[in-house]
Amino acid sequence: MNLRPVLLGTLVGFPALLLGFASPINASQTTVVAEGSYVMGDGDTLAIAEERVLQRAQRRAVEEAGLYIESTFHDLERSELGTSTQTSSLEVRTIAAAITRTEILEARRSFLDDRPSFYVRIRAVVDLDHLQVAIQRWQAEQRLADHFRRLQKENAELKNQLDELRSRRPGVPTLYIEPVSRTHSAREQARQLVQKALSTHHLPKKLDLVSQAAVLDPHSIEPLIIRGQTNLRLASAAYANRSRPIEYSEYVDNARMDFDRALLMDPHNTWVLLGQGDVNTWLDRSEQAARFFEQALEMNPFFDLARHRLITLYTAEARKLIELKQWNSALTTLTKCLPPSISDSWLSYQKEAYFLRSEIYKTLKQPMLAIDDLSTILRADPADRPALLARAKLYQDQLQGRLAKDDYEHACILGSAEACEQLP
Repeated sequence: MNLRPVLLGTLVGFPALLLGFASPINASQTTVVAEGSYVMGDGDTLAIAEERVLQRAQRRAVEEAGLYIESTFHDLERSELGTSTQTSSLEVRTIAAAITRTEILEARRSFLDDRPSFYVRIRAVVDLDHLQVAIQRWQAEQRLADHFRRLQKENAELKNQLDELRSRRPGVPTLYIEPVSRTHSAREQARQLVQKALSTHHLPKKLDLVSQAAVLDPHSIEPLIIRGQTNLRLASAAYANRSRPIEYSEYVDNARMDFDRALLMDPHNTWVLLGQGDVNTWLDRSEQAARFFEQALEMNPFFDLARHRLITLYTAEARKLIELKQWNSALTTLTKCLPPSISDSWLSYQKEAYFLRSEIYKTLKQPMLAIDDLSTILRADPADRPALLARAKLYQDQLQGRLAKDDYEHACILGSAEACEQLP
């Protein structure tokens, strides 16, 4: 596997994209001419290759519009059993939101080292306002990704810390608070304890520090939020270790008390609303949890943790309804996490929801709607084998043999034995 990061404006194996020109249309739009090139991988169909070369030209158009996008363009080529599969990942996945119109000025194909090479020159109309929103969304998504990476790093330590907490002697714990120094107020000392708690990955120590801070400054909301989050982390660790409910319910109850108290102190704090949603999720109160997550998003539409929680919650609820064959209720629930206004940058998190909805549409004899949802999944991840296989079957049922064959071929190259069996 060869991962090759490429700086802005440069594609692997090709010269840098040529500089286009921009002309203003109105205060928020500009017209840009840009070019793109792409070498077809063994795993690509013609449609995929044409889509990728167009995407590269569109990305260049967005860059030339005058806003610097701080990202990288990765080309990934995997060789297996004598064949190569080439995929591309664009960290800024909201180009379509910024481009309002694309006109292809020139398109041609050639061969480079016996592999088909594609070239396209386009004229694109870029909406700068939409582009700015897209960049903000990407930045918010990066914060969410950083959050998940930190969780993954810390999860390895949770089991030992959980065992440490359980090994403590039963009884009422003794809380030691250092005396307030002459030069620092209790509030300042509480703030310092909170900072120490934020910097440590050791959960028992984190609990001790924020508990001290909560006593020193009972009017501060931060110690309650951090302690509530920490207790929920411990509940997650106990649950993952297949502990009995009684062994993690105490952590959930402690978190509930902290977030209830914090909500009384500040009912508009987004982190408190997120905590309330998490607690209600643990308590299997889906409707209440969803309301708190939605309130957090009303306060801050870019609070991506709350949006991610909502997508996960509604997807899980829809899955339960599908198992009960309550198709209409499941569709209504899925619509809540698949609003048309949401950015394409969320597609990777919505894949399961789109797949579930496609299955419902298929059951309700609405194949074209099912194909649309599967195509949305494949726009986010062209290598999604279940989506390729499901769409191929739907195309086959609709007597669209050529489209079905393309999907079967692509899925077969990606390792689907079932797809390979469908090919002549």
